Amino acid sequence: MLVDAHHHLWDVDAGYDWLDAPELAPIRRTFAPADLRSELAAAGVSHTVLVEGGRCDAGEAALLLAHAAETPEIAGVVAWDDPAAPVFTAYRDLAGADRLVGLRAQVQAEDAGYLDRPDVQAGLHRFGAAGLAFDLVVRADQLPAAARAAAALPDVRFVLDHLGKPRIRAGLFEPWRAAVADLAARPNVAAKLSGLVTEADWEHWEPQDLRPYVEAALELFGPERLMWGSDWPVCRLAADYSQVLSVTQDLVSSLTTPAERARVFGSTAVEVYRLVGGGNGVQSPRRH
Repeated sequence: MLVDAHHHLWDVDAGYDWLDAPELAPIRRTFAPADLRSELAAAGVSHTVLVEGGRCDAGEAALLLAHAAETPEIAGVVAWDDPAAPVFTAYRDLAGADRLVGLRAQVQAEDAGYLDRPDVQAGLHRFGAAGLAFDLVVRADQLPAAARAAAALPDVRFVLDHLGKPRIRAGLFEPWRAAVADLAARPNVAAKLSGLVTEADWEHWEPQDLRPYVEAALELFGPERLMWGSDWPVCRLAADYSQVLSVTQDLVSSLTTPAERARVFGSTAVEVYRLVGGGNGVQSPRRH
């Protein structure tokens, strides 16, 4: 079983203004469930986690949950919410609400100490109490605040997206590693091997550019707290879906047992996100 723990879907005409940046022209179009299913079938991926795409409103949550209700491969949805003013309880009445497994805010657009704010931490506590994970999409300078939040909220499951967006293109490895090490020391934090090709040089990246970051993640989190995500269709700026998967498989070749590889490419995501079972075959005894 292969699980893609991080991808997006969007309607280009429905509020995704960030796609207007000139360099994003290759992905400035609508990506629908049919496009996703084609990629999954070609790559042999059975289940996925659909993540909010930067629209930052409750209307997007309704659309993503509806996609999940209609798409057997989508086992979970990480929808948008604002920790300082949570609205997630309204999502419980939407079609596909049984697939709501986590929440995410665009923390990367906030100041470095955003996650230290008492109102933000109060909202994160509410997310955790509801059984929902919180995805951390953060800049490298926000990693210390993320570590402090994870320490202050040990009952909240945090998931670090894209390994904290290391500046691979600039070669800034050591500052990133030190900051991630502090976050990884918190047992309630898992991380995604995702988004790395777009942190490297889009045109000229090589697998060895990513290797130090993946090896550090394996050392710091271990396979039991790591999961693979394609970050499709954003990854298309630098690599296609199957290429992202195959490169990640090669980069974790130091994992010598099938059980360890199964963690990264499936069971960690099932456990951390408590993915629903139903007819799609994904199950977790920790779901509640």
